[in-house]
Amino acid sequence: MKTRMILVTAIVGLCAVAVILREATAGPETRDAAVDSITLLTTLSVLAHDSMEGRAAGSPGGARARRYLTRALADAGVLPLDGTFEHAFDLGERGTGVNILGLVPGSAEGPHIVLSAHYDHEGIRDGDIFNGADDNASGVAAVMEIARLLVLEPPLHPIIIALFDDEEQGLGGARHFVTDPPIALDDIALNVNLDMVSRAEGELWAGGAHHTPALRPVLEAVAADAPLDLRLGHDRPGATEGADWTMQSDHGAFHEQGIPFVYFGVEDHPDYHRPTDDFERVDPADFLASARTILLAVRALDAHPLPLRREAP
Repeated sequence: MKTRMILVTAIVGLCAVAVILREATAGPETRDAAVDSITLLTTLSVLAHDSMEGRAAGSPGGARARRYLTRALADAGVLPLDGTFEHAFDLGERGTGVNILGLVPGSAEGPHIVLSAHYDHEGIRDGDIFNGADDNASGVAAVMEIARLLVLEPPLHPIIIALFDDEEQGLGGARHFVTDPPIALDDIALNVNLDMVSRAEGELWAGGAHHTPALRPVLEAVAADAPLDLRLGHDRPGATEGADWTMQSDHGAFHEQGIPFVYFGVEDHPDYHRPTDDFERVDPADFLASARTILLAVRALDAHPLPLRREAP
């Protein structure tokens, strides 16, 4: 009960700030994007709260986060995939991982887009809670808000909402998804993956166009209208250490199967994989601009002819 009251108090204060923020930052392009700052920031604050205990795969905190997310998806009108949001897989000695999978039907027949983010993080280590606000409560919060908006204004292509577990231990949830897929892999045309998107400081990266050049003009058009600096890159093999993010998050599992991807993320920061990656370190206006940019990209990619699947590398 004490934890719940702390959460409620934090969210009430957050909502007041968010209302002011929404009015202060809304321009023509951001109003069109329609991302709601209150729901976006509330989801981030809940997932990154100490009560989630760092959301480690197979942990009680991870299960607590999962219950919150599945309720929110159902409330938003996202359909469970194959009759259930929860899709379990084996973690060996660590127990059971669970991917959260939903569906937003498209208005036309066609291949699927997978919109993904991982909800797990590092858990508790040496008594410190690794809340993972940027990594990756931010990506999950953005996916949840985009999913809500997709239900309200249906996409052209059906979109699978995938919140993956066990990313931190080697893309475990995403690898399970592509090796035991809920739909045929040939019916998946694109993965749009979000991992660390709240600490942009005015600059967000989109990777994937190097591997699939047909994506470049779509992303460049989005960049021209984005409320922050959307830069293309971090996807060239052979780049200097740390510069190629092709295999740095769950999109890597799709890339290995020859499925094109767009990865949205920010540069590493001093709180990366540290117990200081907390909600309080996130600039709300920065995160809001990032989420709005990603929504613009999802809409643009959905409206564009989807790229053909490549040969697996």
